[in-house]
Amino acid sequence: MTRVFSGIQPTGHLTLGNYLGAMRRWAEVDQHRADSLFCVVDLHALTVDHDPARVRRLSRQTATLLLAAGLDPEVCTVFLQSHVDEHTRLSYLLECVATDGEMRRMIQYKEKAAKERERGGSVRLSLLTYPVLMAADILAYGTDEVPVGEDQAQHVELTRDLAVRFNQRYGHTFTVPRTTLPPVAARVMNLQDPTRKMGKSDDSGAGVVYLLDEPDVVRKKVLRAVTDSGREVVYDRAERPGLANLLDILAACTGGNPESLADVYDSYGSLKKDTAEAVVEVLRPLQARHRELCADPSYVEGVLRDGAEKARALARPTVDTAYRAIGLLPPVAEPSLSAAR
Repeated sequence: MTRVFSGIQPTGHLTLGNYLGAMRRWAEVDQHRADSLFCVVDLHALTVDHDPARVRRLSRQTATLLLAAGLDPEVCTVFLQSHVDEHTRLSYLLECVATDGEMRRMIQYKEKAAKERERGGSVRLSLLTYPVLMAADILAYGTDEVPVGEDQAQHVELTRDLAVRFNQRYGHTFTVPRTTLPPVAARVMNLQDPTRKMGKSDDSGAGVVYLLDEPDVVRKKVLRAVTDSGREVVYDRAERPGLANLLDILAACTGGNPESLADVYDSYGSLKKDTAEAVVEVLRPLQARHRELCADPSYVEGVLRDGAEKARALARPTVDTAYRAIGLLPPVAEPSLSAAR
């Protein structure tokens, strides 16, 4: 059976972009068609300055929202990255296969490092090497497919390169995964700046719809979305990014086609109003389920405990094989009581 792995960082409150670009597809499609693992990648949240208490709080909230979005622990595996040691065990081996040049070519590292240099600071080493940890997340489970947004596709390509290189040097150990991108709204953009994605760590929040935003807050944000010059409603990502973003969001919420939807509207106002209501309706059941889960924290804890146990059992044989293949001796077993006598 095809195996799918994907993860999400607890670096901020989850957004509409996270849901439409990834989480909904995980719940509606991926968990039912494959042996699927979905991970809160909390170790990745440590690559930037962070408040430890906030990371713990957001890790729990992220896991709860994944379940609220429809992930079923009876069908798929939901767990926290830091609860499965095989991720960090394998990451170091892959660092011994990756090159410095590959890491420095990663677009996200280049962008974040440039911003820090402008401020007179520097980034953590873990930000440079985190694509290798991401590769370990994927390769530990013999993953066939990685459903991700467009901004993470480069990291999956690196994962493929590392898997092939390790297999060629040390013998076949890893499955070489492939990227799968959702067909609509793979990258929902910021409502106030449609040239950049709707991110969890946005400073202002005015252009970001969070999954737990109240309906009136959602409406206000969408109605205040930046549009483009001109009056005609057309779908053109390059020349009319604001309108294209609204049409993408509406299409993703209603199951329509953004180009066809553009023909339906003759004003920006009516498009914004319908988009706002569509977003409110999409979030309504998710928010209701989130409230139910928050009222039963022991259930979420049990899901994460059982998920980690299952993930650990899946990953350990592959990681142990990689340790032997690269040249490391297995640990010496303790002598049994009968043998000691």
